[in-house]
Amino acid sequence: MRVEQTTIVNATCEEIWDLITDPEFLERLAGVTRWEVQGRKRRGLGARYLMRLQVGSAQVGSLIEVVEWDPPGDFAWTSVTGLDQRGRFRLRAQEDGTTKVTFRLSYQAPGGLLATISDRVAAPMVRGDLKESLERLKREVEGDEEDMGEQSDTPGLIGRARMSVGQGLYSAKTLARAGLIRPERPDRPIRALRTMQKWGMTPAAGYQASAARYPNEDAIIDELGRLTFKEVNERTNRLANAWSDAGLLEGDEVAIMCRNHRYFIEATVAASKLGVTCLYLNTQFAGPQLTEVVEREKPKAILYDEEFAELLEDAGKRRKRFIGWVESDNPSDPTIESLIEQGDPEEPVPPEETGRVVILTSGTTGTPKGASRSQPETIGPAVALLSKIPLRAREKTMIAAPLFHSWGFAHFTLGLMLGSTYVLRRKFSPEGTLQAVAEHQCTSCPMVPVMVQRIMDLPEETRTKYDTSSLRTVPLSGSALPGEVATKFMDEFGEILYNLYGSTEVAWASIATPADLRAAPGTAGAAPRGTILKIYDENGKELAPGEDGKIFVGNEMLFEGYTGGGNKEVIDGLMATGDVGHLDSEGRLFVSGRDDEMIVSGGENVFPREVEDLLAKHPKVNDVAIIGVEDEEWGQRLKAFVVAGNGKPSEDELKKYVKSNLASYKVPREVEFIDELPRNATGKVLKKELEEQHEEEAEKAKS
Repeated sequence: MRVEQTTIVNATCEEIWDLITDPEFLERLAGVTRWEVQGRKRRGLGARYLMRLQVGSAQVGSLIEVVEWDPPGDFAWTSVTGLDQRGRFRLRAQEDGTTKVTFRLSYQAPGGLLATISDRVAAPMVRGDLKESLERLKREVEGDEEDMGEQSDTPGLIGRARMSVGQGLYSAKTLARAGLIRPERPDRPIRALRTMQKWGMTPAAGYQASAARYPNEDAIIDELGRLTFKEVNERTNRLANAWSDAGLLEGDEVAIMCRNHRYFIEATVAASKLGVTCLYLNTQFAGPQLTEVVEREKPKAILYDEEFAELLEDAGKRRKRFIGWVESDNPSDPTIESLIEQGDPEEPVPPEETGRVVILTSGTTGTPKGASRSQPETIGPAVALLSKIPLRAREKTMIAAPLFHSWGFAHFTLGLMLGSTYVLRRKFSPEGTLQAVAEHQCTSCPMVPVMVQRIMDLPEETRTKYDTSSLRTVPLSGSALPGEVATKFMDEFGEILYNLYGSTEVAWASIATPADLRAAPGTAGAAPRGTILKIYDENGKELAPGEDGKIFVGNEMLFEGYTGGGNKEVIDGLMATGDVGHLDSEGRLFVSGRDDEMIVSGGENVFPREVEDLLAKHPKVNDVAIIGVEDEEWGQRLKAFVVAGNGKPSEDELKKYVKSNLASYKVPREVEFIDELPRNATGKVLKKELEEQHEEEAEKAKS
């Protein structure tokens, strides 16, 4: 007998595949009373299961083996012993983005004519079971809340939150892989859920919930020691109340200029408990930049590390001032530690409106702008990142990227959901990072690409001195990642590198996995779930794969506009990143450069990134940047600033190298050797400084 049923599910083949191949789901199919894994292999070709079917009042079954495994299309099994049966799921993508799912079951019981009659009687029952199974599959994948709620007795906090916003099966699977949906003591997730309902998706909720679930486990490990989740929660209650007593109230704004340490985190959490907006200042900004930003944003108070006191002398006038990291015996302003000691430990009253965060743009091409963003209302952004970067709950994360930058801050907020232990060091050191990872057995270390490059510049004996085998992910973002650097790093440290491309304004656009970086060095990866990525020309027309154009992105975390006014270009709800690039046939993004960096030389368009990537591969080049400078004959010409590596190359040698690999109009007409490229805290080259340096040299030459 063969019975078959079909349905249409509003999801991709990949999403459905994850479910139909999960033994736990298969055991929940209508009519199935048992689907038990036999042996060590849980899924895949050759996996075996003990299966039992309820047909009327009888139970029949057999030992089955997976004989076809073609993700995400075909999954089939056949019996090894017992009832002679075969089963198959077939998934086929439809043009409208849905998936056609076919479930087929065939079996033959021994017994001649009697068995045939029995089969015909049983067929309607089995057909009904198949139909009900597909309806259940459809409900679970498309996110029916009631049905999903019945599947787990004690899902954790995030599981319950996901159900409440109907994120669907994909979110549940992603969060389960991250260890966020799991059985635990019923009182703890309930208390944590109430915390989230009370405080929203905020840093305040993160530490309140973690204090309820893991009170005595490490929350922060920095150069001052360790703090548990309970301690951080109590300390931030005290700080919030002390700030309130000092006149910092809901709706106000506090500027924070701190390095990576406990006070950055505690200030952020305390501000969240008050409904105060946080403005994060770049620790590498000059005094005039800071003054300009603070005058524009008008924060009521400034929290700063004492080392920045002189830089903030003008910016801090007529504002409340507090010190985070103390370096002297007699600090001039109240310290965070003293406020915590004096503050009331009672939990503050939750604000009516959650505070916002304002992260500044890099300022590489002008005055830094403030990009304002509300706290996310769902866990969709976290699911998008976790779907590509396999971070796990309750693990140690060393955040090497600056916390004030959108990339470091993203891992801070992800860690709130994951209940991560943060390992922090105030200043980045290539060897110090390896040492901290080894000492604390960190599993993740978010960095910016230049940090990876500096680690690879260490002597081999230094790099291999530390046991970093605990690392499972090194997520990167913030600036361009040369393909050569990625390959060398993975050759030595393993397939653990993940590269995210985005901007302060759009958050993320694409994520490259280790497989992407191997298959297509230099790629920025593909768009994660919930993100739309398109390339448009100057007229707003979508371009085909391989064609360079402006990069536009749509996701849940697009910023709400610059605090000083203005916005990015938007087409069909998608926002421009400010960069130019193209997609390949696999949907992977390649970034050519900023749209305002294009150099027109002799009528030909050149993006510096391509030439920079090529020169970076030269064995005698350690670092390189290309700018366009005025030229009477060509309009503009390319000038290369080169940091020599092993043995200084000649200018002619580098020009010939470019000419042998690229079009002649892409050859730099001038090469200047310098000791170090000017970079900001996230590793971006400050080309404005290189342009000013060239102009000064040109003026001197004229005189």
